[in-house]
Order: sequence, then structure tokens, then C-alpha cells
Amino acid sequence: MKPPTSSTAVVTELQALRERIVGVTDSIIATTDGLLVASDSGSADQESLAALCAAGMALGTRTAAHVGLGGLRDSVIRAAGGHVVFAAIGEHALLAVVGDAGLDLATLRRDLPGAVELFGKLLAGDA
Repeated sequence: MKPPTSSTAVVTELQALRERIVGVTDSIIATTDGLLVASDSGSADQESLAALCAAGMALGTRTAAHVGLGGLRDSVIRAAGGHVVFAAIGEHALLAVVGDAGLDLATLRRDLPGAVELFGKLLAGDA
């Protein structure tokens, strides 16, 4: 994965995702090996979130492959206080979105493919 042409553009799109979808509190882009690339998060633990989501993505990828479902596109963790959604951005990056209990999960799921495509282009320097 090439570094983003403009990390400002990536962060701007992360912020737009938060503004567009009710309940989104934080979002990050990370490499599949857990390194933070960009963030729209006030959390001091952004690097830890990147590492945990990469581990979760790896587990989901292996599970999907094991049961013959093909490549993992996204995964949703539903918790008592909200959600964590992560999605593959190509083979080398992921988008992680954290939402509170009021997260509009239906809108996020609908918008996720377009967001993943846009972030892929931004990370590749094609946008």
C-alpha cells in the first residue's frame, strides 16, 4: 500500500462519515498489520484500536475462508454500549468505525461499500 497522497483528504472523509451517519463516534484507517494510518477519533488509544481491529479482521478472514465463504468484506461487533464495524480496504488496509448505542447501523451498512471504495482510492493516490 502506498502512503496516502493527502492524509488531510483521508481525515476529511472520516469526518464526513461521522457527520453523515448518526451515532458514529470514532473512525480510523489502519493497515492490516495494525498500524494506524489516519484517524477521526478523540481517543488516546487509536493505535490500540488499530491493532485490535486488524486482529479481528484477520480472525474474520480466516473464519470466512475456513467455512468456504470467500474473502471477508466487513464485520460487526455488537456490544452493550454500541458497535464496532470494520471493513477491508483492499488487501492491506481496513476501516474501523465505532458507534454508540444509537448508531444507525442500516445507513452505515448501506454506505460502507462506497466509503471503502473511496478510501481505497485515496490510499492508492488515485483520488
